[in-house]
Amino acid sequence: MKKILIICLLVLGIPLVFSGKARAQHASPPLTRILVLYDASQSMLARWQSDTRMNIARNVLTNLLDSLETVDNLEVALRVFGHQKRYPPQDCSDTRLEVPFGPDGIGKIRQRLRSIQPRGTTPIAASLQSAADDFPPCANCRNIIILITDGLEECGGDPCAVSQDLQKKGIFLKPYVIGIGRDFSDAFDCVGHYFDASTESGFKASLNVIISQVLGKTSSQINLLDMSGRPAETNVAVSFFDQDTGRPLESIIHTLNHRGLPDTVFFLNPYINYKMVVHTTPRVELRNIKIQSGRHNVVAVDAPQGIMNVRTAGQVSMNYQAIVRKAGENETLKIQQLGNNEKYLVGKYDIEVLSLPRVVVKDVEIRQSHTTNVEIPQPGIAVIRLQAPGFANILQETEQGLTHVYSLRETVANETIYLQPGSYRLVYRSRVSSNTAFSSERRFRIEPGQTVRVDVN
Repeated sequence: MKKILIICLLVLGIPLVFSGKARAQHASPPLTRILVLYDASQSMLARWQSDTRMNIARNVLTNLLDSLETVDNLEVALRVFGHQKRYPPQDCSDTRLEVPFGPDGIGKIRQRLRSIQPRGTTPIAASLQSAADDFPPCANCRNIIILITDGLEECGGDPCAVSQDLQKKGIFLKPYVIGIGRDFSDAFDCVGHYFDASTESGFKASLNVIISQVLGKTSSQINLLDMSGRPAETNVAVSFFDQDTGRPLESIIHTLNHRGLPDTVFFLNPYINYKMVVHTTPRVELRNIKIQSGRHNVVAVDAPQGIMNVRTAGQVSMNYQAIVRKAGENETLKIQQLGNNEKYLVGKYDIEVLSLPRVVVKDVEIRQSHTTNVEIPQPGIAVIRLQAPGFANILQETEQGLTHVYSLRETVANETIYLQPGSYRLVYRSRVSSNTAFSSERRFRIEPGQTVRVDVN
């Protein structure tokens, strides 16, 4: 099989976990950890331009390590495959972590590379799968894999399937691939981002571009814009997703710093196609967010908000809840407790208060940075006293006729009920009466804040 030299940069998105101390939106950049996956299969002895593939790859990698040695906040490790057993016979388990993450990883890798000799086959998929376990747990790390190989999978594995499966599980993000010799995009587009490098100099240039992106100081700020286009909205949850896989990546509470500007965040990665969800009511989504490496990125979205307070008139505070929907729509946006201030995006809403009977207020307008008060009538009290437990219903008199409001409990003779002002009828029959003729009807009226006694004998 004719082989090539490729490099894949796989950014691993290991979830960030709390260790009992809050992290303020990653106030410092994450530790970058690079795992080099190095192909030492027998075909690396073949010549390519100025030298053998092995020598060229070793020299390029050594020069790369030299340039990384003075970089702060960086660790490097080495996994090699195809170097332990000769081919033939084929040994598809030939992959090993030679230098784990730790102090002086770069120096140890340089020394180990001098003694590695090409021998075996090319188990790329198995090496990628094993590499997922090479990163120790870390609360704030950015994990990179650089795969260096001179050919395609030789052990029947499927690097594309492994890459896509592990991306969906959040083990790593979409790879970067550099192909040497000719265009192998058909084979590697499914693995990750592909770079074609037909010459030794092109290979070095492509590698330098990717490394500069990996190590570039990248930061971002999230601007939640008000109606005037100012980044003044804040104190709301914001979530980030890998748009390609749908996997949730990170959630924060948006914050303005002491200067009144959105705080800088460092966790947004240049290798991910993001979807951002701002958890306002209703929520706001922004798709296809591209983060540029080595610069400060500004992600802006319209999120103007105002406040709504739903309350009862008078001094009575009722433990009612209200269903809030966008005007003219059926989907419930929020269940709001009466008396509480709640934020909503600027717009119009329909309110349905779960009183007896329910009160509906349509086209309530929420304005920027303004509190809109929605006031419903103060209820009255109906004290129902029945001759004996039985079947009793309360009906409201409306312009459309009679509407059922409430069914009394069948096991009690007395109930106290809060009702909205209006005219009502109580229809009752005792449990011991089996004849419709024994039904009774009583009319009564409820006034705001007043108590009415309704006796049925």
